[in-house]
Amino acid sequence: MLNRRNFLIKSSGIIALPTLPTLVGCYSVEKPKKIPKKNLVGSVVVIGGGFGGATAAKYLSLWSRGRIEITLIEKNQFFYSCPMSNLVLGGHKDIDFITHNYQGLIQRGIKVIRDEVVSIDPVNLSIRTRTGRSFSADKLIVSPGIEFEYENIEGLSLRARKRVLHAWRAGPQTLALKSQINTMPDGGVFVISVPRAPYRCPPGPYERACQVAHYFKLNKPRSKVLILDANPQIQSKKKLFISAWDNLYKNIIEYIPNVEINELDLGSKTLISLFGDRVKGDVLNVIPPNRAGEIAKSTGLITTNNKWCDVNWLTLESVKFKNIHILGDSTLATEKMPKSGHMANQHGKVVAYAIIKYFDGTSPNPSKMINTCYSFVNNNSAVHVARVYDYDEKLKTMLPNLNAGGLSDTGSFIEGKHAFSWAKSIWADTLL
Repeated sequence: MLNRRNFLIKSSGIIALPTLPTLVGCYSVEKPKKIPKKNLVGSVVVIGGGFGGATAAKYLSLWSRGRIEITLIEKNQFFYSCPMSNLVLGGHKDIDFITHNYQGLIQRGIKVIRDEVVSIDPVNLSIRTRTGRSFSADKLIVSPGIEFEYENIEGLSLRARKRVLHAWRAGPQTLALKSQINTMPDGGVFVISVPRAPYRCPPGPYERACQVAHYFKLNKPRSKVLILDANPQIQSKKKLFISAWDNLYKNIIEYIPNVEINELDLGSKTLISLFGDRVKGDVLNVIPPNRAGEIAKSTGLITTNNKWCDVNWLTLESVKFKNIHILGDSTLATEKMPKSGHMANQHGKVVAYAIIKYFDGTSPNPSKMINTCYSFVNNNSAVHVARVYDYDEKLKTMLPNLNAGGLSDTGSFIEGKHAFSWAKSIWADTLL
């Protein structure tokens, strides 16, 4: 079994205990040896193969030396990375750049099953899938991402959603929205509606505005980007985005805060705010309010505001049900903790460590978490924000370390190179 020293070595620093330094971006590709079934110490089913679920499955296998039976159930054939997907919209990368498979996890001995979990029995730790299969385990990891509250926007029916896209899950909608942007006439208006925080990827809408504006600048110079933000201000990297918009996209991007959209008139391509403002656009990119994934809601894992799932931050175990751990965007985030791919990756490692300690009969030590987020302001220049989180014993939560982390001074080509390196590193850390 895994001892404290080996855990710290194998973590490669993406997470680490508070007494040791952190080495961001390192990852391990070591493959575990095949362990006879009689020597297995327990079983885990992971629901959802995004950054959180895939990372948890990988590191459970790696750190346990293959002594845990792991099943990962994911409904999609491919892993589409939301980080970097805005570059596809801007025409700077193709969809293959953000598309990955699960072969690396399969080669680790993890059972990867393409199916969708439709019900969970949180007491007996059993699940049922859409194809009628049943699974059970000693531990369940639920990493379902987000769901959209379409019902909060009148007129955003199933029919309307085929034309008014969110593209807030990377993949087919990314390509569909790109097509709408490409076919929009020069002189048209691209409108992006930002929901109230918290939502997945706080800087994402503003990066998207930059990417679309850069495309317009080169190909449709009379076109405009209009950002309607339900929040009172830009939610991440505020000064950096304002600087980019002023220096790179003056007279192309317009930002309007405190505009919450609650109605869509599909026929006239008009968005209507809570106060009755009517905004017409040629391409409407509406990101509805976010909440925890549907399986979290149907299982009763949601605890707060009918949206998010509270967890024990030492183990990310649900506060409602024992032996069910919740990762990533569905969690009730702590102070200044974003819903991001890097954060979900951190959650996956904390959970893997906690579950291994559970099977070992011991308790986990508090872990640090790190988040790094890059945003591209054009085709090759980026900005970043980084933050470190420490476990607070008194408050029983993760809090930002005010003496660590950082923010770019300005966008640069060098930061763009770092962003691409970060992406390749975290994809490998999650999937290989």
